[in-house]
Amino acid sequence: MKMISRLGIVLLLAVTAYFGINAVQEAPTTDETLEKRMVNDYNVYALPLPDSMTFAGEEVPLSNPDIRERMDRELLVNTYWQSNMLITIKRANKYFPIIEPLLEQYGLPDDFKYLAVAESGLDNVKSPAGAAGFWQFLKSTGKEYGLEINDYVDERYHLEKATKVAAEYLLASKSRFGSWTAAAAAYNAGNAGVNRQMERQEVDDYYDLLLNSETSRYVFRILAFKEILSNPKKYGFNYREKDLYTAVPTNKVLVDTPVTDFPKFAKRYGINYKILKIHNPWLRDTYLKNASGKKYYIEIPKEGYYSFGQ
Repeated sequence: MKMISRLGIVLLLAVTAYFGINAVQEAPTTDETLEKRMVNDYNVYALPLPDSMTFAGEEVPLSNPDIRERMDRELLVNTYWQSNMLITIKRANKYFPIIEPLLEQYGLPDDFKYLAVAESGLDNVKSPAGAAGFWQFLKSTGKEYGLEINDYVDERYHLEKATKVAAEYLLASKSRFGSWTAAAAAYNAGNAGVNRQMERQEVDDYYDLLLNSETSRYVFRILAFKEILSNPKKYGFNYREKDLYTAVPTNKVLVDTPVTDFPKFAKRYGINYKILKIHNPWLRDTYLKNASGKKYYIEIPKEGYYSFGQ
């Protein structure tokens, strides 16, 4: 009898707990309970700024209160735009291994890979002003630096070639202004624009310049991306290695004749037109007029990485 009584008490307590929990879960939400839940269940924190920061080896003057506020703003904006930042982290794993050796090859500090993040989010976007690709070149600038841009080919979308041009542009800016930070600012505002403001304001340091809103935030956005991408878990971004994007291995196919039909061309290599364009976004049409016999190298993904509907 005692055992049965104890069993009954246990069952009674379990039933009471079950209905009690559900009663709490199903309790009507009032303004007061909702406010309590918001306070207890969702928290946004002020972020402590690092003690020191550098861009391309150049010190950021964080002791200056104006600089601290501008840095704090970009760190907050990009940390708490969580979905965008997490996609950027995933893309960086795919594209930084392509960009990093090219920057090194052309003598640029590694930090300039974060400039590409600030420009495009590591995506082949086109701006309302007509700037295109990871490095956001205008058509005129791209052509000036030797990129082919026409109805059939637009090498602003060719990551390796556009990175080379970005390096050349930035090296010229560094030679002109004497600092990598000013060169980064000039990438946004133009060499002439930054030079004009330096002369008008009689200063030669980016951090001392009064600039338009976009350019005054620009270097700080790059610094925010550097800080978060270098320390993702510190800023609350959690992921597994398998969650990150990775590059699909490819083979290069030489083409030095016209291509009349890229969908048919793709099928010859076991892929479709969509996959061909994903790996060669610089091809801008379904065919290629190549009367001059110019050599193009087209990326074809290795077998087994894509499956297609029958």
